[in-house]
Amino acid sequence: MKVSDFVIYGFVMIGAAIGLLFDHAMIGVLIGLGIGYVCRALILSDGKENTK
Repeated sequence: MKVSDFVIYGFVMIGAAIGLLFDHAMIGVLIGLGIGYVCRALILSDGKENTK
């Protein structure tokens, strides 16, 4: 797995946990997924993953 995958999974889990606090886990998962993809795009540069 790549670092960018862990970023996405982490945000999905955090979003689900926050969503459970408000009794809407699925909405939290979707928001976490969106934020995870945005952060993944920031990690990637020129189509290659930064491993530094």
